[in-house]
Amino acid sequence: MDSAVKQFLTYLRSVRNASPHTIRSYENDLGQFLAFLTPPGTAMPPPQDVTHLMIREFVAHLHDLKLEKSSIARKLAAIRSFFKFAVRQGLVVRNPARMVATPKLPKRIPAVLSAEDLNAFLDSVAVGPERGSGRRRNPSAMDSRRLMVKRDRAILEMLYASGLRVSELTGLNLADLDRKELMLRVRGKGSKERIVPYGGKAEQALEAYQPLRQEILRKAGRRGDRQAVFLNHLGTRLTQRSVARLVKKYARLANVNLDLHPHSLRHAFATHLLADGADLRAIQELLGHSSLSTTQRYTHATIRQLLEVFDKAHPRA
Repeated sequence: MDSAVKQFLTYLRSVRNASPHTIRSYENDLGQFLAFLTPPGTAMPPPQDVTHLMIREFVAHLHDLKLEKSSIARKLAAIRSFFKFAVRQGLVVRNPARMVATPKLPKRIPAVLSAEDLNAFLDSVAVGPERGSGRRRNPSAMDSRRLMVKRDRAILEMLYASGLRVSELTGLNLADLDRKELMLRVRGKGSKERIVPYGGKAEQALEAYQPLRQEILRKAGRRGDRQAVFLNHLGTRLTQRSVARLVKKYARLANVNLDLHPHSLRHAFATHLLADGADLRAIQELLGHSSLSTTQRYTHATIRQLLEVFDKAHPRA
């Protein structure tokens, strides 16, 4: 089993071109399953000896640990994917995980800011995070933070304008931007490429960020990443975690009453397009979803918003 799991992780990395985060998640989930199969004093069974009853016992064990249903479903999906690989490799005859039911998950409708509130939030990103603080600060540090707001505004505008995943945004290179036609070449999950348009507001923010980017690269010298669009203050490619932090920072400064994160802007992109009459298939293409059912959840968010408007505005609601 241990050797087969290593082969599977290598397959994910080299053939499926999965992200490091995805590979790490599979490794952790399968590692927990292997640990369950080998209590102290026992030998690890070969893949062909693992039955659906063993997998059911593992699922029951996860329930006993009070894990969320979503976490249990993810671990079961990892086991199912592993055995699907094992079948293709001839290590097992059939996939035992297919006989184990996935826990029923509640349908969660993502909370989305209205178009007006989101526009106000983006327009508020104009001053540095030191606003409102009475403590004395280093003037040069304050200037640096004020300058980085231009980068941050470009990031937020681009996330909303194009509906990018945060990994797609941080992976953008200058060669991926067609600034004349306002188009992006995006590498999504599994390195699938798609072309996505972006708007004039995002282009204005990118234009304002360019002098800062050049200055960052000048200071960084040889260590600077000249291909990446979005850089940190050291001149290297911005990380996904840094983008998540800056989204939360500006949401806090703007007193937004939602737990905003980079994916919230992707949700808003899709929901607002749908509310204004965009075709669901077109939104699927723009988001890079392989399945239309993934895109359809945004219809629920739109219906919920319509009901809220009805309840507030109709005299006999």
